[in-house]
Amino acid sequence: MPPLNPTVADLAPNGPALMPYDERHAVTYARILDAKADHADWRDVCRIVLRIDPDTEPVRARRAYESHLARAQWASRLGYRYSQRQPFTIVTADLESDNVAGTPASNYDRQIMLRAALSMALD
Repeated sequence: MPPLNPTVADLAPNGPALMPYDERHAVTYARILDAKADHADWRDVCRIVLRIDPDTEPVRARRAYESHLARAQWASRLGYRYSQRQPFTIVTADLESDNVAGTPASNYDRQIMLRAALSMALD
């Protein structure tokens, strides 16, 4: 099980494969995606999820938010095709075709699949 509130780096990884950092931050990514879907202010996400104060460190906070959001979105869309783990491969087929059980995958569907895939991989 990934930690619920791990310490975050100033920048999320940006390589073409899932990293141990991504696995440790599965909950962070899910929280960021939830906040984005709820139209939360990025500054609130920085304070609550990333634990960086955007008032005292605005540049660092914005960069951390943007890089972690981008990584979470990448992982929910494409990241699993680069993994050698079976749960990710199964999810990849659905995400690459942008199709879940014959219907277009919404962002919400992708978030659910991200959570499920990360949960299976980390159990």
